[in-house]
Amino acid sequence: MTTPLIVMGSASRDYTVLVDRHPLPGETLLGGDIIIGSGGKGANQAVAASRAGGSPVFLGCFGDDTTGAELISNLDARGVDISHVTRTTQAPTGVALITVAASGENSIVVAAGANAHLTADATSAAIRSVITSAMAAGDVDLGSRTSPSGIVLAQLEVPLETVEAAAQVASDLGARFVLNLSPSRDIPDELLALCDPLVVNESEAAAVAGQPVDSIEDARRVAEALLSRCLSVVVTLGGDGVVVASGSQVEHLPAERVTVVDTTGAGDAFVGALVARLAQGGTLRNAVEVGISAGAKAVQHLGAQPA
Repeated sequence: MTTPLIVMGSASRDYTVLVDRHPLPGETLLGGDIIIGSGGKGANQAVAASRAGGSPVFLGCFGDDTTGAELISNLDARGVDISHVTRTTQAPTGVALITVAASGENSIVVAAGANAHLTADATSAAIRSVITSAMAAGDVDLGSRTSPSGIVLAQLEVPLETVEAAAQVASDLGARFVLNLSPSRDIPDELLALCDPLVVNESEAAAVAGQPVDSIEDARRVAEALLSRCLSVVVTLGGDGVVVASGSQVEHLPAERVTVVDTTGAGDAFVGALVARLAQGGTLRNAVEVGISAGAKAVQHLGAQPA
């Protein structure tokens, strides 16, 4: 049985320019043509979850503008449930400005816009509605860690208090809460304790653990240490693969070897596919394997949400 999958987070209009290299401070570079696309960590992960066979419900806030309407329509067209999105007149739809170097590495600046207006009350109510409706239909029961009533995924491009509220209502309803701690910031121990898993890259893992992550062995040590603070941990290492820690097991899974075109959205593809597999009843290890494959495919295309 597939449990309800809820992805809450940001959505933005992406403006990408290809450059030979990223500019130095104070430097102006001439780049290639501008590429206009759809992005935002939350929306990217929802689309990735749908592409991986999930049926995600997206919770995000958009401006009351043409861009917002276009992004919502794009999510709908890509198999994402948009029935619980909100819109605001207080800010425009979010924007991301991206440069992609010849190496495939990106540099991103985000203007949050309407993403900063995703409220705790609206988000909590939507999560409760989705999961209790599934319970009333007999699709799921009040869940547990081994058999959750739903999967709730969040990132940190929306207000922290909204993420905290989502985690708490998910816990209250027996759902599994997954946090992609990106962009990196300090979070309270109470939120960390609900993460199952906490998904971080090397720099994010180093920041939350207070230890450097410069190798696979560093990642294994940090993941094991973080198990005392959260329920499970996934540390992504780019071309060096992924370290996954749960229970008493800490394991390294290698990356797939592919030609890198653009790393924008690769982490989001990984996380979206991971939660889709969890919602389908997969183990965390199996979900990580599915995520690795999705991330490898994502870096072979330009843009955060490749067709």
